Amino acid sequence: MPSLSYLLLVPLTGALLIILLPRTNSWAIRTTALIASGITLLLSWAYLTEFDQTQAGLQFLQQTAWHTRLGSSFALALDGFSYPMVLLATLLCFVALLASASVQTRIKGYYSLVLLLETAMLGVFMAQDWSLFYIFWELTLIPLFFLIDRWGGKNRHGAALNFVLYTMGGSVFMLISLLVLFDAVPGHTFSMAAMAESGRGLPQHTQVLIFLGFLIGFGVKMPIFPLHGWLPLAHVEAPSPISILLSGILLKMGSYGLIRAAGMLPDAVLALQDLLVVLAFVSLIYGGLLAWRHSDLKAMIAYSSISHMGVVLLGIAALNLAGLHGALMQMVAHGLVAGSLFLLIGLLYERTKTREATHYSSLVRVTPRFAFFTTFAFIAAVSLPGTAGFVAELNTLIGGFARWGWVAALLTLGVLLSAAYAVRSISQLFTGPVRPDMRDVQDLKPVELFAAGTLAAATLILGFMPSPVLDLVNASATQLSLLFNP
Repeated sequence: MPSLSYLLLVPLTGALLIILLPRTNSWAIRTTALIASGITLLLSWAYLTEFDQTQAGLQFLQQTAWHTRLGSSFALALDGFSYPMVLLATLLCFVALLASASVQTRIKGYYSLVLLLETAMLGVFMAQDWSLFYIFWELTLIPLFFLIDRWGGKNRHGAALNFVLYTMGGSVFMLISLLVLFDAVPGHTFSMAAMAESGRGLPQHTQVLIFLGFLIGFGVKMPIFPLHGWLPLAHVEAPSPISILLSGILLKMGSYGLIRAAGMLPDAVLALQDLLVVLAFVSLIYGGLLAWRHSDLKAMIAYSSISHMGVVLLGIAALNLAGLHGALMQMVAHGLVAGSLFLLIGLLYERTKTREATHYSSLVRVTPRFAFFTTFAFIAAVSLPGTAGFVAELNTLIGGFARWGWVAALLTLGVLLSAAYAVRSISQLFTGPVRPDMRDVQDLKPVELFAAGTLAAATLILGFMPSPVLDLVNASATQLSLLFNP
């Protein structure tokens, strides 16, 4: 198999080629971006043929000494936690680029920044050295800041600054925790494996203090209550294709990092288990309530993401195999569903220049294809049987019940709130008389139909046949759960 470095080099090379192209040749710029992202997508799926689903350890490992005195290396690998996120990231980046046809200003900068963002996100999921992980983590801020600040809505400057300050503030706590762990490793190395081994041997109170730093750093990105302040504003002001990446992938970076930290500091997670479940339920219900009270469609989906990531945190906090299966499945399911919703609502906004649900009615008569896929996406967000979210929440509920008994039934409140704002939105968008100013709204174009159909098909397939994802994560999830349930 080709080196994992190619997953980073292909989109990065695409970004460099775009910089060299004439700014007036928009077709060449867009085609180059789509080809680079498409090759990355195909390359990521190629590893599936040789990925051993029965092995919990690292696969396709490549490691090159980087800074020997500092103990850092350029180390990339895949396992059951990272590989599903890589597949999701490459898919959503390609969909986001397909949905970017409406971007007509400074397109060289836009497409090159999106490809740079894809490189950084893939680096986060594949890095096996904490110093490399931190570099890629911070690198995502640069393209996101400019993508929101230059191509966002009227409050884009405040949203971009808010996002960067929140994330950098959380990263400070993560960096402090990493440095404390680095000091505890014999020989001083940033290797994830070595730091995990040393971290597990630390006293519980030391582990707790270190893990709290990780919880703040990763909790900002997930986000969990009360570290969510940046999310709604960033989603509302960001260009819709970037909202797909923010919600579909960026939030998963936080939960992925938290899973890595849990395996490194198991005694701390056990000590803070009740705190984690409280934060999970608060995020779950709080996000659902705020989504229910908003009529701005993008803000509603943004707050619903807080609620859905609460399900992920609940699954992680359960510390058993069913809970981890639920958390990882929810990460994939939410990426697909949130990506679908931001894609469709973004396309609708481009046509109507309004995000207020009350400004629409009976679009099913005008845009039947749009109505079908939007309704399906809202149904999938409620996690009805037959969708990927149902499998995720069922596993999370089973894992939560095994740990906390009937307290886990609070998860159903989140489902009820999701149903409330989903049914309301469907009613406002697609029922009632046709408004005169909405009679000429254009339905989904073939390229848009392909993008929406791909995400809908993936959501449906994983709902009826979840085993591809569950088998992919099972070995790594089993190994992690044995740390807490020997």
